Amino acid sequence: MAMIGKAMLVPLCPIRQYLRRGYSAGPAFQYILVERKGQHHNVGLIRLNRPKALNALCDGLMTELNQALDTFEEDPNIGAIVITGSEKAFAAGADIKEMQNRTFQECYRGNFLSHWNHVSFVKKPVIAAVNGYALGGGCELAMMCDIIYAGEKAQFGQPEILLGTIPGAGGTQRLTRAVGKSLAMEMVLSGDRISAQEAQQAGLVSKVHPVDSVVDQAIICGEKISRNSKLIVSIAKEAVSGAFELSLAEGNRLEKRLFHSTFATDDRKEGMTAFVEKRKANFTDK
Repeated sequence: MAMIGKAMLVPLCPIRQYLRRGYSAGPAFQYILVERKGQHHNVGLIRLNRPKALNALCDGLMTELNQALDTFEEDPNIGAIVITGSEKAFAAGADIKEMQNRTFQECYRGNFLSHWNHVSFVKKPVIAAVNGYALGGGCELAMMCDIIYAGEKAQFGQPEILLGTIPGAGGTQRLTRAVGKSLAMEMVLSGDRISAQEAQQAGLVSKVHPVDSVVDQAIICGEKISRNSKLIVSIAKEAVSGAFELSLAEGNRLEKRLFHSTFATDDRKEGMTAFVEKRKANFTDK
């Protein structure tokens, strides 16, 4: 949560028909742009689009983001999703003007921010392509994704402490799991930022790329993932995600059950048969 901008909520338009035609979703949304990318149009790209507010996350933007994620989740041709912002800011935080006058009672009764973590429940892989500022809610949104690619000038931080509050969309939890207690404590308690290079060294970021190529590299990664069985990819994602929630013993039991379950799929049979026959696998499970 942290930064700037003034939210203005408007009625949201349906986008499913628009996306089926393969267009960007310019007129369908106020706060995001959506399109299909990749040689086979099998990667969904969601671009946060509040340039004057450095992509500050307002409730309307998060609602639109969730709608786009659900649409790509239901699309059998989409194998991975990329979320990005602009070169200046992935998202500079949550919309402080939208939150400024909220009371404890409003936050508690309305379970404020409860729908902001929807991205973490998407079954398909989600890649964050981060340029510029990923602060507060922007850092939290990136951490909800499965893979983070960063531009060379990206900055990550949880500066909520400077506003008299704490992260409220998973920042204290996901950051600690990603970078360890000491660095997470330093960032959360001081509000200090870390660079893309420091984030990679700490394990928060998978790869660092030049600013002008980070989105393209994320799409390439999404295409590579999309060539695999979409069903097995989702199962693999569930297994890895379990490592953050379960003990080692319980995680291993989950992995074994999921591994066994792959033997009930056509794609497991096709993958192994193709390997034995020294040919390319033709995966069909969606």
